[in-house]
Amino acid sequence: MTALTKYQKLESAGLWRSGRTAQLREVVVNLGDTSLVLTDPRTGQALAHWSLPALDRLNANEHPALYSPDPEGAETLELDDVDMVAALEQVHSVLDAARPHPGRLRNRILTGLALGIVLIGGLWLPGALIRHTAAVIPASTRSDIGRVVMADLTRITGQPCTGRRGQQALAKLGPRIFGPGPARRIVVVRRGIETAIHLPGREIVLPESLLAEGDSADIAAGAIVVQGLMADRNDPMIPLLRHAGIAATLRLLTTGALAPGEVAGYAETLVTAPVATVPDAAFLAAFGAAGVPVTPYAEARYPGTPKADALAEGDPFADAAPPPLLADEDWVGLQGICAQ
Repeated sequence: MTALTKYQKLESAGLWRSGRTAQLREVVVNLGDTSLVLTDPRTGQALAHWSLPALDRLNANEHPALYSPDPEGAETLELDDVDMVAALEQVHSVLDAARPHPGRLRNRILTGLALGIVLIGGLWLPGALIRHTAAVIPASTRSDIGRVVMADLTRITGQPCTGRRGQQALAKLGPRIFGPGPARRIVVVRRGIETAIHLPGREIVLPESLLAEGDSADIAAGAIVVQGLMADRNDPMIPLLRHAGIAATLRLLTTGALAPGEVAGYAETLVTAPVATVPDAAFLAAFGAAGVPVTPYAEARYPGTPKADALAEGDPFADAAPPPLLADEDWVGLQGICAQ
């Protein structure tokens, strides 16, 4: 048993004050691998999430212990549970040992932080380092990694199709579906995949065969909506880092890059992975927000099944046509994206 194993999934009662003038409130405190979660004991609703590295004790060696995630101590948590206090003190000592000190070179600071995270991950719960790394890497790094994954995927699919008119249509379809904000890159490939997939870096890959289904962009657009929803619900970096391994994850955290060799072979895992299930309510809400009808995609994806019927019944555009996805000439150009 490691020093922290006995504290996994620890839970206790506590008294939470959300601000200096707020009244004390009884909460249930759950200790996770990277955060402290405070919930309402009656409803189970999460009231606050505190990052463990940001947590400070305000009254060392006193009891009950008083903690705060705020340097000013405006928000506080009072704990009387001996095991919970011991666990937090243990975590604090591990994190404190990994804190950087002024004057060290940048690479030594990053290495120190990474080693601290590795220590916590090793002592706390498997996968903590991977989840932490996925949470902190910037969007530009995710895009770079997405390109490395796409390069590995081309062993199976060949290079993405580059027809000019099709590319122009995709440039219109993405913003039409997802609206303003960080763009998602959509590419089409000739072979190797039967359904759409998503990659790190907000990239969605469509099989050319999907463009032959139906007489409009509804089915392809539906596949794009679903992949965007899945990427938002389950970070695609996490399975990739599990494939790459802990050593590669540590190098990513310290250098900001994954080498092609660390990604090699992930394409096979990606295209054979089981499709995650999405609750119908979330499914329908995503289509409604995107302005895409559900029924064409549901009937193509789940033909003749109760799932297709249920989704069609909840189609937000069952009685009203959504805004058009693409002009006819753009849809024709998209269908021919792999012909050039």
